Amino acid sequence: MGFPPLSAKKSLFLLAAALLCAAPGLAQGEPLFWQQGPHEEIVQKLLQAMPDEELLAQVFLVGYEKDRPTPEIMAWLKGRSIGGIKIFGWNADNIYTLADSIALMQKTAYAAGQGIPLFVATDQEGGWVRHVRGATSVTPGNLAIGASARPYDAYYSGFYIGQEIRSLGVNMNFAPTVDVYTNPLAHVIGPRAFSSDPVLTGTLALAFYKGQDKAGVISTAKHYPGHGNAEGDSHGILPKIGDTLDTLWKRDLLPYRLLISEKIPAILSGHLSFPGITGDTRPASLSPYFSRELLREKLGFQGILITDDLYMSGARWGSLSFPELCVEALAAGNDMLMLSQTPALNDSIWNAVYTRYKNDARFRERIREAVGRILRIKLTYLKKTEGPAFSPSHAEIDAIPTEESRAFFFDQANRSLTLIKNSANLIPYNPRAGEKVLLAGQHKAFMTHGKKRYPTAEEFLFSYEPFYFSRKEDRAAFKQAARSADTIIFCLSNPNSLEVLQEIKDFKGKVIVLSILTPVYLAELPWVDASIAAYSWSADSFKAAFAVLRGDFVPEGKLPVEIKPPEERR
Repeated sequence: MGFPPLSAKKSLFLLAAALLCAAPGLAQGEPLFWQQGPHEEIVQKLLQAMPDEELLAQVFLVGYEKDRPTPEIMAWLKGRSIGGIKIFGWNADNIYTLADSIALMQKTAYAAGQGIPLFVATDQEGGWVRHVRGATSVTPGNLAIGASARPYDAYYSGFYIGQEIRSLGVNMNFAPTVDVYTNPLAHVIGPRAFSSDPVLTGTLALAFYKGQDKAGVISTAKHYPGHGNAEGDSHGILPKIGDTLDTLWKRDLLPYRLLISEKIPAILSGHLSFPGITGDTRPASLSPYFSRELLREKLGFQGILITDDLYMSGARWGSLSFPELCVEALAAGNDMLMLSQTPALNDSIWNAVYTRYKNDARFRERIREAVGRILRIKLTYLKKTEGPAFSPSHAEIDAIPTEESRAFFFDQANRSLTLIKNSANLIPYNPRAGEKVLLAGQHKAFMTHGKKRYPTAEEFLFSYEPFYFSRKEDRAAFKQAARSADTIIFCLSNPNSLEVLQEIKDFKGKVIVLSILTPVYLAELPWVDASIAAYSWSADSFKAAFAVLRGDFVPEGKLPVEIKPPEERR
């Protein structure tokens, strides 16, 4: 099939850009990064040879705002030899365009300075979070892996996800998510977690990491030191968590302890406040205690520590300006700054970091230490694959997803299905002649697969947004639709849908709930007759769930997270 046809003008532009970028590096001989020799010897040579600006730029991991590299990002690549690029959803709707863009940026990096390749990072966790879209797999996700509780499932999820993004040129994934899902109000984590059990979380996270490693992708565990007990989303606020160090050590840090012992190459620091541990509200991402004393000295982590996006509201602290915040993050012990927006080449962010680097010997040594770690990981993972001949393989891209990965994720979706409640043996459910069935939910795929198994059912589709609360008109319309139904099959996926369902608490017919994403909302529904958990909005998960409802097979998954009624929560 190959790449979609490009216009003649666009094709000439890409070809010219690639040739212009590659030519200087090739003409001058092999850059220092690519020369043969022991890795540590090359690291020391690079640290000596790199000009200050080139060395300092290695700590920047930045995003760009279009589907193709912007002039601003290309200026950073050519002028500074930046350390890495972050791929967000807005960059990655078309995987062919993405692969072209990554190839161009890597060739530009090869031609600049010492030829150091880029980290090209994304969030392809599986399940709910999937920034590289297009033909890539929509998988059952981490909580589904926790329900099957098989390291095999975690390993091959990591491997197949890694294989897909690696074929596009993405070489770093901000996964696995190792947050221990202990707080049902940690909505932003939810199905991104493996479990509420720290041992199971660590075991599955390790297997996922090993699978990605096999695919050649750099794993990045997140969100250090743990987002699973946070009431709030660090994108919008700074969550304050009241845990003690002892609790954190035994629970949230247990997966990190295991992963670090197996030399995970990178960790992402979260914008999370632990005032009972640090004595202030400073986020962990800006905390020397969490970055140095705990992570480096006590846990023995030798890899790269990367901030979560510093443009997130949770990163804001005290009276620091944004440039001061960036300096503080590096001084605290982070090795790379993630910035979702591209700073101007000589704006206040660069000037603040560069000024501190030039004038503060201790900070300068901190940066050289960080760049040393970055170079070691790049030499380990990227020297084999990112050379001047780097270009995406048309055949590999056309094969996304592979037949093997399709079969695996479908089987894994079936293995994860969990029967939560089955009053009066309502499941399997096969309606009587003339029985009126209503399918109600927020997802078209739910309706599509539901109608295949219950062809005469009526449909009630309402909006997934807003996430945290329902609309009055949706509640009223659902209540009206329910009046003519004998049985309701309801898709529960967020607080919005929970509120809508609660509108018919006194319904006299039968109610079956299909929970997708996190099942914790089922704790609010003791009046529901029957419920199953599928953990994902993937087509495979919906197919598996309706197969269980019709009695095609008996589900074997186990709840990976505690479901406690509100009165039993602390």
